[in-house]
Amino acid sequence: MTTVSIFVDESGEQGFQSKYYAITLVFHDQSEAVLPAFTKYERVLQDAGLPDIPLHASPLLNGHDDYELLTVGERKRLLSHFLIMSQSLPIQYLTFLYRKNDFPSLPHLEMRLKRDLVNVLFEHINYLHQFNTVKLYYDGGQGLITNSLHTAIEYVLSKQAIVYRQGSPLEYRLAQAADFFCTIELTARKYQFHEQTATDERFFGAYGSFKKNFLKKVRRHMLPSQ
Repeated sequence: MTTVSIFVDESGEQGFQSKYYAITLVFHDQSEAVLPAFTKYERVLQDAGLPDIPLHASPLLNGHDDYELLTVGERKRLLSHFLIMSQSLPIQYLTFLYRKNDFPSLPHLEMRLKRDLVNVLFEHINYLHQFNTVKLYYDGGQGLITNSLHTAIEYVLSKQAIVYRQGSPLEYRLAQAADFFCTIELTARKYQFHEQTATDERFFGAYGSFKKNFLKKVRRHMLPSQ
């Protein structure tokens, strides 16, 4: 039996405090091995004397939560090592990114997200039909995401082919990859409109450096249009 996993992460709260709302889907054909990359990554961190903290990009960049006692240099190295590890993973991703002020209310944003998810899933229906089962991993943190995902995927695919799983980044490296890719795409949008923060520039440099060292490498994993 063939299975594709879809790991989901979002950036932005269910409200209008933040400017953007982003959701990233990471696709993994479970027949392709990921454990060798994870094992190598853990060994690299150990050899470098760095803690193996489940990657959560926003706290890493801002020095919060489990990253509070780490220096900027250590956090930069963690980010770099995760980027390198992600390059060897047999995964692809898609990101949906919205400026909240473009929508009069949260239900309007949810309707747009559902529509976009349905359109993209139909666009890649031949890819999805290669698999007997689609396993969707999401931590259920936001009802908007949960509702949109369930509505879209059940509209496009047979319910019998879908399995839902809790997908916390604390448990799954690929959920961490979704978090990482989501952050990179959001950062790209901020640079595009000259909205990058001092923290962004501290970790990524000027836009040219960010594009060369992060964005281009990450986008090699983008799921191609059909």
